[in-house]
Amino acid sequence: MNDSAAALTSGAVARRLGVSPTTLRSWDRRYGLGPAARTQGRHRRWTPEDIAVLEHMCRLTAGGIPPGEAARLASEGSRAPSEKAPGESGVPPTRPRRRDAGTVLPLGDVRQECRGLARAAVRLDAQEMQSRLDSLVGEHGLVPVWEEVMVPTLRAVGRKWELSDDRYVEVEHLLSWHISTTLRSAPLLRPRTAPLLDTSPVLLACMPDEQHTLPLEALNAALGEKGVPTRMLGADVPPEALVAAVRRTGPSAVVLWSQARSTAGEAVARRVAAMEWGPAGARRRALVLPAGPGWGRTTRTGPARVGNLRDAVTLLSTPHPG
Repeated sequence: MNDSAAALTSGAVARRLGVSPTTLRSWDRRYGLGPAARTQGRHRRWTPEDIAVLEHMCRLTAGGIPPGEAARLASEGSRAPSEKAPGESGVPPTRPRRRDAGTVLPLGDVRQECRGLARAAVRLDAQEMQSRLDSLVGEHGLVPVWEEVMVPTLRAVGRKWELSDDRYVEVEHLLSWHISTTLRSAPLLRPRTAPLLDTSPVLLACMPDEQHTLPLEALNAALGEKGVPTRMLGADVPPEALVAAVRRTGPSAVVLWSQARSTAGEAVARRVAAMEWGPAGARRRALVLPAGPGWGRTTRTGPARVGNLRDAVTLLSTPHPG
């Protein structure tokens, strides 16, 4: 394929990068980051090499490098000596800059790391998303990164999806995939606490018809950091399968995730809470923890649900009577 066939228009490049065409024109005019060639009608046509420079520019500005300096580094194909990988320094929340509302996610007042991750998500930059997520978890640990970076960015993508007639579905799916990848690889990114001795596993399951697993995946990874053994059953676990798993593993706790009120099932939770095992005189029961917004603030089974990942980890990593 020749260069002209591979070249893209400014509008196509803007959509790919998650910036406005006005931004591309500004970078061309101010910093010389324009296409190497133009058509006879002076229309911009961007080659893969041109786009690679722009992607580098986006990464640098998302990491906090001033635009002028970022443009110089992008043109040279180099990296700022002081530029740190995501998560190497705590960046306080900052006010968002005004940008084109059609391509910018509604993040509000969030950490700078969220902005870099969101911009990489909008331009479907898989390598940049994975690099940022892995670096953040390796530096800060899973719980703060989940609560301060992953969840705010996911919510921003969700709001954009709802307001855009199914645009940005691909952004949400790709971002969720890379977050899930990071959650599952968390033990390789950060040293684990030594396993707790004589600890029964925590059983993690989504309620029947519940497909949202990311919060459970985050809890599974965070408990792993604490050395708490787990058994992850994942999405849409039928009641009989859940009961069978409880009988076979004798868990210290069972977490039942429900994202929507329609999937919260008090009968299933009560059935699991009533199960006993062990020799006569030393019978045990699992702590049943209904989790997720589908349950409301309280349930009739056990304690009130925990409100966030940090509280869930604290509760489940503390020994409790069976």
